[in-house]
Amino acid sequence: MKPTVRFLTAAAPVLAIATAFLTAANLHVTQSSGLTVHEWGTFTSVAGEDGSAVEWNVLGCRSDLPRFVNDYGYRGFKLTLRDTVRMETPVMYFYSPQALDAHVKVSFPRGLITEWYPQAEYKASAIEWRNIKVQRNTSPAFPIENELNRYYAARETDAAPLTVGEQHEKFLFYRGVGHFPVPLSARVSPDGKIVVENHGLEPVHNVILFENRGGRLGYRSAGAAPDALTLDSPSLDSSLPVLRQELEAALVAQGLYPKEARAMLETWRDSWFEEGSRLIYILPTTAVDGILPLQVEPAPSATVRVFVGRIELITPETKRSMESAIAGSDWPTVARYNRFLDPILARIYPGDRARVNQVEQLYRTSGSAGASCR
Repeated sequence: MKPTVRFLTAAAPVLAIATAFLTAANLHVTQSSGLTVHEWGTFTSVAGEDGSAVEWNVLGCRSDLPRFVNDYGYRGFKLTLRDTVRMETPVMYFYSPQALDAHVKVSFPRGLITEWYPQAEYKASAIEWRNIKVQRNTSPAFPIENELNRYYAARETDAAPLTVGEQHEKFLFYRGVGHFPVPLSARVSPDGKIVVENHGLEPVHNVILFENRGGRLGYRSAGAAPDALTLDSPSLDSSLPVLRQELEAALVAQGLYPKEARAMLETWRDSWFEEGSRLIYILPTTAVDGILPLQVEPAPSATVRVFVGRIELITPETKRSMESAIAGSDWPTVARYNRFLDPILARIYPGDRARVNQVEQLYRTSGSAGASCR
């Protein structure tokens, strides 16, 4: 045994040096890329009578995207495309201390990718960007159109410009629709209370009940939803700037940079806070990874994915407002609910599809149905 001991003892410095060399090499590889990837997006659904997500016409309105954004024939699709979740405007930012080439693939096993930019390889339930040039300290010309569009707000960050082929952008952009259960259900009880249940494996944080009635706003912050909770309707005396500050702080706490959080809020300011009642929450990262598996090469030193869930609620007040507007042919008021019209009408006229179709036809011919998808 002694010769063996002497051999190991003598070899120890060599092994230590080799280990140190390999460790340093590994550190060098990590530090040489230093890539950080941040992503935000929204999953929008409509709660049925039992609180679970129901099918709705997720693309049944005019497109709200610039014309240079790629699609696969689904832009502004008017009828028939129905699903339970609209995946709205995920954008993916890249931060790197030096220029590098990257490769990104996003899978959507239970959904369909409908729009994207820059150019990418499209396979319905997956999208792949090859040969992405991450170019810090450069200022390429990004595409822009004359019309105002929420799309451009996402550029207001410190992320590195990207080039794919001949196209330039500040982020990778994609959208889609899917059919899958969201982590929370939200049932409206007869007395107007909202019964929230968490069907996921992890607590859902930053749950907020929001309501807008004719420009009067209210919200109730419920914190986390580990399993179930019941929320009273908020009083309509709140301040939108205060709510925006609270949401921005929540997004930053989840890992977004402040400019990214502000860009997200600016992108969706006319949607999250529009007429009606809704539950807003932040999905656990593991839930996002399960819905949208992500592969990035080179492997980032850090990846942050922050997705907001939005559940549209059909409350007694929403039904009363719509019934009154329909009876008085007040189509501008009906238009406030725009893309959620079909599930609201189905709740007002249960089992009467003919009446639902009739009201939808009257709305489309009224001249008030030209609003974009928000």
